[in-house]
Amino acid sequence: MSPQEAEEEREDVTPAGPRLYEPINYDMKEDPENVWLLDLSNGERVAIRLMPDWAPNHVERIKTLTRQGFYDGVIFHRVIDGFMAQSGDPTGTGQGGSSLPDLEAEFNVMPHVRGTVSMARANEENSANSQFFIVFYPRFSLDKRYTNFGRVIDNIAAVDAINRGEPPQNPTRILQASLASDNVPPPATGTAPRVEPDITADMLSAPVDQ
Repeated sequence: MSPQEAEEEREDVTPAGPRLYEPINYDMKEDPENVWLLDLSNGERVAIRLMPDWAPNHVERIKTLTRQGFYDGVIFHRVIDGFMAQSGDPTGTGQGGSSLPDLEAEFNVMPHVRGTVSMARANEENSANSQFFIVFYPRFSLDKRYTNFGRVIDNIAAVDAINRGEPPQNPTRILQASLASDNVPPPATGTAPRVEPDITADMLSAPVDQ
């Protein structure tokens, strides 16, 4: 068997999964069920392509919480210039989560490039719950350590404009989260009401490692 034939055979038996440079569909009209919309208090709407092929359970969790209104009114509580913006904690402290069980990790080969949306977790790998972060610049040290489940496909400038701080003095807030398939219009100007789900001690999410 030649080296080329051996390589072709190896490729044939490689388990199915996301390719390293799997293309992202930036057309917001395509597959709207997997387009996540975040209406921010800076007056902008950000569109994120959810990738169930990469992390099906994490994408399903995002959709479930979104349709429950969980993210409406939640702040970006940890925003580090040159690194990432973290949100998804209804307490705004970085120690909160939802009342749903923690998720098993779905680490994949997709790199943490600019605009990546990934799940925050505590030290335990299977501790992701509701918190997520958006990467400002490539941070490949996070690859295969945090579950990458999506990418910003529209209005990355609005992500860049999220107020910095740990926590910020005047935090940027998610006024409303929705899925494009649900055709929810942007909220009227003003602050969305806070949603206060039950928080338990075993449903915490720690900051993302730098």
